[in-house]
Amino acid sequence: MVGTELLSQLASAGSVVGCPGVEKSASALPVDMKVTALARSDTMILSYDGIDVSKPQEDLWAGEAERPRPDRARQAALDLDELTNHLVDDYNGNLVVIDVTASQAVSDYYERWLAAGMHVITANKKAGSGDLKRFRACKKAMADTGAMWGDETTVGAGLPILNVLRTDLVGTGDKVKTIEGIFSGTLSYIFNTYKPGMKFSDVITDAKEKGFTEPDPRDDLNGMDVARKVTILARACGLEVELDAVPIESLVPAALEDWAPEPGEPLADAFVAQMAAFDAEKEALINEADAAGEVLRFVGRVDLDAKKVSVELRKYPKTHPFAGTQFADNICAFSTERYAPQPLVVQGPGAGAAVTAAGIFADVIKVAQAC
Repeated sequence: MVGTELLSQLASAGSVVGCPGVEKSASALPVDMKVTALARSDTMILSYDGIDVSKPQEDLWAGEAERPRPDRARQAALDLDELTNHLVDDYNGNLVVIDVTASQAVSDYYERWLAAGMHVITANKKAGSGDLKRFRACKKAMADTGAMWGDETTVGAGLPILNVLRTDLVGTGDKVKTIEGIFSGTLSYIFNTYKPGMKFSDVITDAKEKGFTEPDPRDDLNGMDVARKVTILARACGLEVELDAVPIESLVPAALEDWAPEPGEPLADAFVAQMAAFDAEKEALINEADAAGEVLRFVGRVDLDAKKVSVELRKYPKTHPFAGTQFADNICAFSTERYAPQPLVVQGPGAGAAVTAAGIFADVIKVAQAC
């Protein structure tokens, strides 16, 4: 979804070489880009001449692996080593790898790409929040080669959360004290929707039907996605945090963590049916919060003074900025020496292919400007 949208945005910008059906307009970016490799889960397309990304997806991937293509490109089974060699051999000057997967295998190549001087732009959180030793190695590779690692979309999709943190705050000498926010579009929607009198399991069903949840809703409810994001934020402030050291208050009952549906049962539907048995627990929490003039929000928090990172369900007054989020908003509050007692707040849509692709495209432009 994000990859398809990104290709569409790149083609529409009129700056991609190899798209004969798209004329370069006066408003096109003052840079020429050429897409020389595309990859999906099992297939890749390689071409030094440039791939026409303005084609519809069904036409773009119409060829079968190893079969000659009419556009002089070569289509083959995905091989990340071969793809990397193709990029290394590319005669074009400034190379950018864009990763819109959630793949650990792909993120394992970041160090190699950065060490070769390739810029990496990613929505994949695995490298930024993963093994600290590998994270340090990627940073060293950047320092050695001058390659850039654009990761804005790993935290807030199209929201400039990391840019505000690194440039406007840390970069200008401000001292960050706490970072707190709602970083999951799915959990934002669930707790913006959940009100007294509702069943929590019904709200999960609603989120699932609207396409917000993962195929296994536990991947949203367990808080791991939020933990990865606050780990990235903490590391951006210089706090060396290991993901497995982050305390997470999972919304998945302990009895359902290792639960599996009966053979043939749709996983998501079966899980929600199991969650119904725990509705009373969430009902007590929402009623208690409402009676106190508060709301429930699932948040991630970085406390720089205490050097602690946490993910939890918390209560906030109905006058708090977090109580004013709508639909699937993300929101991040930075409390700093300068922004006190009122924090600096960044808020907006935190999910969706269009805004995520736009955030990645913005990182592409930053790299192009730097080059």
